[in-house]
Amino acid sequence: MIQSIIAVAVVLGGLIFFHELGHFIVARLFGVGVTTFSLGFGPRLFGVRRNHTDYKVSAIPLGGYVHMVGEQPGQELPEGFSRKESFTARPAWQRMIIVAAGPFFNFFLAILIYWGIFWSQGQLILVPEVGRILADSPAMEAGLREGDLIRSVGGQAIDNWEDLLQIVSQAEGRELSLTLERDGQNQTVTLTPRLLTRTNIFGEESRVPMIGVAASGKTRAVPLGGGSAFTAAVEQTWNVLVLTVEGVIKMIERVIPVETIGGPIMIAQMVSQQAEQGLVNVLALAALISINLGFLNLLPIPVLDGGHILFFAIETITGKPLSERWQAITIRIGLALLLGLMFLAIYNDVTRIFRDAS
Repeated sequence: MIQSIIAVAVVLGGLIFFHELGHFIVARLFGVGVTTFSLGFGPRLFGVRRNHTDYKVSAIPLGGYVHMVGEQPGQELPEGFSRKESFTARPAWQRMIIVAAGPFFNFFLAILIYWGIFWSQGQLILVPEVGRILADSPAMEAGLREGDLIRSVGGQAIDNWEDLLQIVSQAEGRELSLTLERDGQNQTVTLTPRLLTRTNIFGEESRVPMIGVAASGKTRAVPLGGGSAFTAAVEQTWNVLVLTVEGVIKMIERVIPVETIGGPIMIAQMVSQQAEQGLVNVLALAALISINLGFLNLLPIPVLDGGHILFFAIETITGKPLSERWQAITIRIGLALLLGLMFLAIYNDVTRIFRDAS
């Protein structure tokens, strides 16, 4: 229990802290003054003051915050800071970059985490081993068996399951030669992919060329050097981001039910479960959550970073800021939308707990 609580606090607190660190670093690069950089919220426990900035650790270890000089127009300047250090005194494009730095630091953190995992543990790939075979499929007709290891297709070497899917998906109506390893012996069979129904991760069905086999689920780790591990980390982060965007779109289209939206309770449960599996699992989940946090903060909803970026983009284009009246109206709408989403997520979490307990 203690281990799970610590894991939840470290993951959630660390992700939000790194987000705020992005705002802080870029703000200082542009010469914007920062009065407070806090690790955690609530009462100050300890810290140090340097160059008029209070670097402190606060009592509630869930995230952190950065308070910049002159965040709102007309704010009084704290002692020790000049008007040129005010956030509102910076050009709109600089304010846009400062705000965007938080979400992009979440993406950068995910890359660092994946890089460390791939470099130290290798990258897991799905072994091209046959698991379940569909009845009356080309694979069954060709005599494939569970446990067959597919070595090549049409003369092309197969290293992982994705290689097999890619070749087969482009071979409708064309006969393929498969080299299999079975009981330590290589065998060759021929078959022709047919249009079969496949269900994707969002539950959508489509008809694509298939041979009618499912992967056994076995994986193996491919050792990577520092450079190749970093490239793989960038690719992994991008793939997860694309999947996240697709998931949001599918949710808007009602392909994915809103009941699947989870909140802090579900995140805490996931972190706790992964903590029981080891540090690598916790780090992989932290990278996934960090990508989601970065993307959600970039949504053009007022009160989120994306909403402020939208305001600054309008100011950059028009040459003048959006009126305070319209900013206030959109912020109220955005806040209502965000609170509604949070209520839905918590409601789903609580409902899921009672459903699992019954």
